Amino acid sequence: MTALAVTAGGRPGTGPGALLALFRAGPPLTRAEVMTVTGLSRSTVNQRIDLLVQSGMIVDRQPDVVLGRGRGRPAGSFTLNTDRGVLLVCDIGATAMRAAVCDVSGEILHDRSVATDVTLGPTTVLVSTDGLFTELLALAGRSPDEVLGIALSVPGPVDHEQATVVSPPIMTGWDRFDLRGWFEPTYSCPLLLEKDATAMAWGEYRSHYPDSDTMLMLKLGTGVGAGIIAGGRIHRGADGAAGDIGHTQTFEAGEDGGPVCRCGNTGCVEARAGGWAMIRDLVAQGREISSVDELVDRIRTADPVAVALARTAGRVLGVALAETVSILNPRVIVVGGQLAEAEEQIFAGLREMIYSRSLPLATRRLELHRSRLDERAGSVGLALLLADHIFDPERIDAALLA
Repeated sequence: MTALAVTAGGRPGTGPGALLALFRAGPPLTRAEVMTVTGLSRSTVNQRIDLLVQSGMIVDRQPDVVLGRGRGRPAGSFTLNTDRGVLLVCDIGATAMRAAVCDVSGEILHDRSVATDVTLGPTTVLVSTDGLFTELLALAGRSPDEVLGIALSVPGPVDHEQATVVSPPIMTGWDRFDLRGWFEPTYSCPLLLEKDATAMAWGEYRSHYPDSDTMLMLKLGTGVGAGIIAGGRIHRGADGAAGDIGHTQTFEAGEDGGPVCRCGNTGCVEARAGGWAMIRDLVAQGREISSVDELVDRIRTADPVAVALARTAGRVLGVALAETVSILNPRVIVVGGQLAEAEEQIFAGLREMIYSRSLPLATRRLELHRSRLDERAGSVGLALLLADHIFDPERIDAALLA
């Protein structure tokens, strides 16, 4: 059976929020099954379930009555009411974004992807986001009043608590922009903001690696970023800067500084191994190319210059990850983003450097995989994060027991 939700102090919860966590995490349960799992009395379970039913958070699923089997009315089971409202999420990247409307379990109902340019500033990008949300709500047959929460991810450092972008290297005009204020006139609901690689990490972890409680997500696209899961929780660091591997610095022997990065520093991992950097180097060698998708096509069709750059990028990334592996000791590294499609060339360099430079104990059971959610990883992670926030047991208890 599913474990009961715990309070912030680590103690098992007994309120309606804890019971709701059971219905969110597992199959439908009868009142008797809830009593068995929780150890709560019949009267307490009945009161908690009645509160959740009255609020519309769970629904009673009466089984079909089969004639000739037993007497009396069969016990009904209760499950999460996935029709109670919807969630809106948008994974905003440097050159494209994917928006989705999801049910309250985090399941994607409809999604759309469009090109964007994050350097054009928040107003331009958010107008497009708002348009996608309107289109998706219409497809789902829902209104703005039925939106229970919004979650966004961006390719830059964020203050998770304040839902603001903080001093982003490439996101011109986004610094401290009031995202909650932007959506407030249309949507009266919570808004969460997350770093793109962190949202991807949470989506992959919850969907495919729930038993690997320490995981690293490496996002390779226009830029380079990482999301960290430690002890089954997102690790953001003291100020939200954890995982910014793209702007750690690497230097080659005899090199003075290295290439200039978009952040203004020199020698950053991203300035050598990011999609934009590889495009820069291809153009310098006479290739006509302007997008990461074109870069991936050239690598996969064995353009010798593109292949050489991809292999070098893999080794640069491997060197950067080796120290992280020794410090964090993840069970799994998942690689996602557009450049993950060049798996053969990128992964060879990653494995070579990680296994040769990390501590043997840290790599003994290490697994390296390509993203299984692909372009939906960020959207899935955002939806799950948002559902967890909305249905946090303490928040539910405060609403229903006030």
